[in-house]
Amino acid sequence: MKAVGFLKCHPVDHPEALLDLEIPAPAAPEGHDMLVEVRAVSVNPVDTKRRRSEEPKDGPRVLGFDAAGIVRAVGPACTLFRPGEEVFYAGVVNRAGSNAELQLVDERIVGRKPRSLTFAEAASLPLTTITAWEGLHDRLGVHEGGGAGEALLVIGGAGGVGSMVIQVARQRTALTVVATASRPETAQWCRDLGAHHVVDHKGDIAHQLKALGVKPRYVFSTNTTARNWEQIVACVAPQGAIVLIESQAPIDARQLMPKSVSLHWELMFTRPMFGTPDMIEQHRLLDAVAELVEHGRIRHTMTRNLGPMDAEKLRQAHALVESGAMIGKVVLEGF
Repeated sequence: MKAVGFLKCHPVDHPEALLDLEIPAPAAPEGHDMLVEVRAVSVNPVDTKRRRSEEPKDGPRVLGFDAAGIVRAVGPACTLFRPGEEVFYAGVVNRAGSNAELQLVDERIVGRKPRSLTFAEAASLPLTTITAWEGLHDRLGVHEGGGAGEALLVIGGAGGVGSMVIQVARQRTALTVVATASRPETAQWCRDLGAHHVVDHKGDIAHQLKALGVKPRYVFSTNTTARNWEQIVACVAPQGAIVLIESQAPIDARQLMPKSVSLHWELMFTRPMFGTPDMIEQHRLLDAVAELVEHGRIRHTMTRNLGPMDAEKLRQAHALVESGAMIGKVVLEGF
């Protein structure tokens, strides 16, 4: 089958950073696995980080996490899906990825594709939506309908995860949502997704929040946490909570002690990577998201569709993500 992968770690502008490959198709699915014909994928920062840092040991490495496609076969333990059904999912880091024509994936982390979306549009959603949902509900502990009278600060509101944090928080909680953005177009994107307020993360965040009369109890930092750490510590309310999704540079968690602020990590791969007893929650939340999409309450975040996948176009997608200037998500559709 066709796939795109790499043999050695290279910068994105290297001609062998990603390669067009012909590799064996996956074996017949076993257990809870399904064989999915991949119709579209999107690219996330995790793709670029692993391409740059994880040297393959046994042959080419195929990355790719977000995907939307059609179930072609199911394992004997499968009960959630049947061949022919349309699905979307985010895969897992310790298995072969979605940058291929066919992929094996555990049905317990797969949701039904929203009927109102194309495969390309649906592929923009899973990883970022799961991250946002788990970060808000499982890590920060804000329950559906909760958060009245409290505020959430979203660092990096126009990125893939930030875009979904804004939407999930607005649609499933009563929180006041404040997003950060530094350009007019990214600020407008955040407002269009439902942010009540937007502040500039290149300025004094704490001062801007004070001017708004907002003291966030919750902070969801999606990027550049170390650069913004002093501001986050200054603005978070006493007995508040912070969730982080990246660890590019060290931070001093001891600074949170005077305020008794709790610190949480969110990695949406944790459940499938460790096979936790509750990993089926990712199936349930993706199905719930599909319903919200179909009712017009959550929208997809695809802003670039580069067309059919090959190594050159996937390198372009990686370069866009690495630029740090992307609004929403970049998608590739078909082979």
